[in-house]
Amino acid sequence: MGREKTFTEANFDTEVLGSSQPVLVDFWAEWCGPCRMLGPVIERIAEANEGKLVVGKLNVDENSSVPQKYGIQGIPTMIIFKGGEVASQLVGFQSQEKIQKAIDSVI
Repeated sequence: MGREKTFTEANFDTEVLGSSQPVLVDFWAEWCGPCRMLGPVIERIAEANEGKLVVGKLNVDENSSVPQKYGIQGIPTMIIFKGGEVASQLVGFQSQEKIQKAIDSVI
């Protein structure tokens, strides 16, 4: 789990919305094949952006109110938050390059 954080309903407001740095949240679930494929990509993103971006995962089965709040229909979905607001959103499995482009446009 390296540099990634685990986000929950309990810490979302503090860790994500209250973060001084942009935050990439990977909305996922254990049963989701593409989510598991995305895991190593998210780890590389966390390493590549250490110090510039907080990266973490939120299990949608255990924390259903957060994905409902942001209208998430399918997973994996990645949302980049900046200053407590949604700055960018990617749905489905994405390449590291595409995720990095979205991060670079926000940072």
